[in-house]
Amino acid sequence: MHQLWGEMDRRLLIKLGTAGLAALALPGAAKAMAAQGFTHNVASGEPGPNSILLWTRYAAPSDTRLTVEVSETSDFARVVGGGSVTAEGDKDHTAKLAVDGLQPGRWYFYRFVAPDGAQSPIGRTRTLPQGPTGAFNLALFSCANMPFGWFNAYGHAAARGDIDLVVHVGDYLYEYKVGDYPALKDILPGRLAQPTHEIVALADYRLRYASYRSDPDLQRLHQLFPMIAQWDDHEFANDAWKGGAENHDEGEGSWTDRAAAAERAHNEWMPVAETRWRHYQVGDLATIFLPETRVTARDKPFELGDILKGKADVAATLKQFAETDYRDPARQLMGADQEQWLFGGFADSVKAGTRWQVCAQQIVMGSLFTPPESRNWFGADQPDYVKRRVEIAQLAAKARLPLNMDSWDGYPAARDRLLAAAQRADADLVTLSGDSHNAWAFDLTHGGRPAGIEIGGHSVTSPGFESYTRGISDAVRTAALRASSPQLKWANTQDRGYVTVGLTPDRVTADWHNVASIREHDLKLSSSHRMTATRGRKRYDAA
Repeated sequence: MHQLWGEMDRRLLIKLGTAGLAALALPGAAKAMAAQGFTHNVASGEPGPNSILLWTRYAAPSDTRLTVEVSETSDFARVVGGGSVTAEGDKDHTAKLAVDGLQPGRWYFYRFVAPDGAQSPIGRTRTLPQGPTGAFNLALFSCANMPFGWFNAYGHAAARGDIDLVVHVGDYLYEYKVGDYPALKDILPGRLAQPTHEIVALADYRLRYASYRSDPDLQRLHQLFPMIAQWDDHEFANDAWKGGAENHDEGEGSWTDRAAAAERAHNEWMPVAETRWRHYQVGDLATIFLPETRVTARDKPFELGDILKGKADVAATLKQFAETDYRDPARQLMGADQEQWLFGGFADSVKAGTRWQVCAQQIVMGSLFTPPESRNWFGADQPDYVKRRVEIAQLAAKARLPLNMDSWDGYPAARDRLLAAAQRADADLVTLSGDSHNAWAFDLTHGGRPAGIEIGGHSVTSPGFESYTRGISDAVRTAALRASSPQLKWANTQDRGYVTVGLTPDRVTADWHNVASIREHDLKLSSSHRMTATRGRKRYDAA
């Protein structure tokens, strides 16, 4: 999704010309996509205690059989695993191989070898631990829009030596044509993604993945760490749901065909298993669940504009909606089958003695409400449609309707079911999220009782509240949001970056890392913020 209040009406943006686009292109991207041989480095994912999934791309005029080698040392003096896999033209010349027979909790090196002896870059990966586990570190990412700037968050994380697993919760790429988001004037030279039109067909999605994967910092992150990844909406189209998307119209063809193309390209280009939801066991320390909240069962998000259309009494209409349709228990976000899997997984994990139940999913779960002070954040010179949306947001908050209907806030009955299941299981729930572009720490509650914590990650490059409320300080914004949203314990609405999540048997430590810039290729941080949660409390520790 677009961060709230940003892109008040994306379709009203001025459609700028495309002159000079060549100067904005990612250096080397076109060459890499047209080259023969290993074009996009290597990647790994789907770790288990004895297995790992390895990925590469090898472009050639015909299908090519590759040899895979896995070693405990970077010189490959002794190969301990591997196999062979075909880079198929029908899969955009990508190749994925699951290698098993490995040892738990161990780092490995791997490479692909072509028939002529050419070798891919050497990758590094690791298996998950088994049994008693004292510590495990995650790096959380989301929302990387290439034209807005450099992926410095990826580069900073790739240079660390203390990450065990990368978790990407979506918006790995964006679907827009040049000039939509960002506007042409805001595109950083050297960061133009291909193709320049909006991606709709399979070839479009493939080329957009190829373009993003030409980024050196993203390549390095994939090369050095295993990644578990789930799509969000922009891997399909903005505000996607099971039957369509905000950024899809009839002129772009069938939504079913577009969604199938997007999913196919994702499965080809990412080191992921081709199942929509899955989980990972980190010894006795954590079970990481990776649900899917976008295209499997999500009902269409509510639009307050549609609800208010033709209604004279806005306040009364919103109040009635808040008490009726908004809380409809039939509305789905994940669907009954996935709920059964996830809720049963919580219970099984707790019964097995696992210390933490980690739900790594796409969208913000904690409740956010529009602050009354925000009516003055946008300036008096805004267009009428912006003023109208600000007015409606204020009235919605008075009716206790949330700020963002595309998040879990738009599906309160589904959220209640999830949090109730966590409470029934006595889970120590840690929810990871992205999507909003801003950093959040929520104490999740249900029925007046603690239900867990949420670590909301900020974006790699996509703009947050700071872009749309210029002249309002982060301190003012976050103080107002905390006052209007009781579950919110901390927020950062001005910085880009990533989060590290350190798990130990008795504590979770979240560190939000803020990059100094996205407009310069600079891996320095400007600041970090730390919060902790102690097992059994199901809430953040006092600051």
